Amino acid sequence: FPFRLFPLREHGMNWRAKPLTCQEIQAFRKSKEVMQRFILAYQLMLRFYGIVLINEETGELKRAENWAERFQNLNRFSHNNLRITRILKCLGEMGYEHYQVHLVKFFLTETLVKETLPNVKRSALDYFLFTIRNKWKRRELVYYAWRHFKPRSSFVWGPHDKLLKYR
Repeated sequence: FPFRLFPLREHGMNWRAKPLTCQEIQAFRKSKEVMQRFILAYQLMLRFYGIVLINEETGELKRAENWAERFQNLNRFSHNNLRITRILKCLGEMGYEHYQVHLVKFFLTETLVKETLPNVKRSALDYFLFTIRNKWKRRELVYYAWRHFKPRSSFVWGPHDKLLKYR
C-alpha cells in the first residue's frame, strides 16, 4: 500500500496514502529501529536540500558543501516548500520538536539574514514558522524573524508592540 516517508495525521497530496493514527505514532515513537530510520530519512532529505545535520542530539544544522547548487533547486521549485512543511510537521509528530526549531531557524537565517533563498522566504514565514509546537520557541523564532525582516514595518507575523517589548 502507498506510504509516506514523513507521514502525518492529515491527508496530503497522495490521496491513496492513509493519514497516521495516534496509535501508529505512539508505536513508531516506541520503536528504536523506526526512529533510527526516521532520522536517516531526515538526513537524506536535508542532504537533498544542501543541509547537514551536525548534531543528532540537538538537531543543529549547517550548510552542506554543495549548498549553492542545492539552494538553486530550492529557489527554482516551490513544491519543495510543501515537502519541507510536511517534514517539519512530521518532526513534531515524532517527538523531534527541537529539530523543528533548528530547521526553521536555518531557513529564517538563509532567507532573511543571508538572503540566499529569496523564493523560500514566504513559506518560511507563512508555514515553516507555524509548525513549531512549542509556543515559547515559536515566539523566539517570530522575534528572530522580525529582527531580521526588511522593512520591519511590513512584518505581519506578530504584533509589533509585543515584539518591541520581547525579551
